[in-house]
Amino acid sequence: MTDELKQRIAARRERADAQLVELSNRLHADPELGWQEHRSSAAVAALLAEHGFAIEQPYLDLPTAFRATFNAADPDAEAPGAAAAGTGGSFTVGFLAEYDALPGLGHACGHNLISAMSAGGAIALSEVAVELGLTVEVIGTPAEEGYGGKIELLERGAFQELDLALMAHPAPVDVAEAEPFAVAHWHIRYDGRAAHAAAYPERGINANDAFLIAQTAIALLRQQLPKGVRVHGVQTRGGEAPNAIPERTEGRWYVRAETTEQLLELEQRVLRCFEAGALATGAELTVTPEGGRYSEMRTDVDAQELYRANAIALGRDFDVDPVAAAMNRASTDMGNVSLIVDAIHPYIGVGGEASNHQPAFADACVGPIAEQTLRDGATALAWTALDVALRGR
Repeated sequence: MTDELKQRIAARRERADAQLVELSNRLHADPELGWQEHRSSAAVAALLAEHGFAIEQPYLDLPTAFRATFNAADPDAEAPGAAAAGTGGSFTVGFLAEYDALPGLGHACGHNLISAMSAGGAIALSEVAVELGLTVEVIGTPAEEGYGGKIELLERGAFQELDLALMAHPAPVDVAEAEPFAVAHWHIRYDGRAAHAAAYPERGINANDAFLIAQTAIALLRQQLPKGVRVHGVQTRGGEAPNAIPERTEGRWYVRAETTEQLLELEQRVLRCFEAGALATGAELTVTPEGGRYSEMRTDVDAQELYRANAIALGRDFDVDPVAAAMNRASTDMGNVSLIVDAIHPYIGVGGEASNHQPAFADACVGPIAEQTLRDGATALAWTALDVALRGR
């Protein structure tokens, strides 16, 4: 029975292949940053609506979030393609879609493929949803790249109805288990006082010096940090003119740790480095969190192994170079979702030498190899959702 269902699921995905590739290419060619993904989220939702999913957008008052629902419990859902909003199926699967891009790098993390794989997996699974009593959802989750759109959705009550949440993320190679760092994202700002750098330097308070002191303190701190901890960032504003004492500097900084508990302890040590810059120069420090903390991942191990088996059946290979597999340590707000619902977040390879957040990786996320990755990812996700749903019966 399961083999026959999987064949039907794959056939349904195959009928949508051209649309899924077009969606991926469209998002890739028109990258939008976090919280600004109006065209991208609308495109994903429109494709799902065409395949019988009822669309709620905006979702939970977030303009670029959406929820698409194929509800087997609805009396009108007598065949694939007929669905209505709401809940009621005996098992609810949520495919999560990300579609935000990176500043200056476009889709160098492959979120165009994430959206297409999640949409494709949901469309494929809807083939058997009615007879199996499944509710299939796609939740469009904005602003994953540093702002925590899923955390915002969680705080508004999203994901609570799901029995399983899943998505697949592009990487250089296939890795079944995500092991992300917990991470905090901060906006750093120093306010000093401008003055002529040659004539009246004593009248100034150098906000750029404050940032330099903080970065030096962080560099020295790194020797005493536990293994696996990451502290990194960029200065986005350093001053306006070489002959003026900079009165304002700004930057964005990340602090990562193995667990949220370790992160909370580490944050205070890093904050003291930024406070040192203010203390030494007299500048005023303002630290503003950019969204909530991303947590570590609690993977549903059984579902992960089902995904691995399904991916292998499709010809995927998990015997890979450990260095190339390191993308599975990248932080993700999917970790926060995994704290409240069974979840998996496997990585699926697009090949090549480039790694995520490099310009060449954006190039690798379109073209024939990326299209095969899309097909495999959508099918493996749908098959895994089926296996998990049947496992409990």
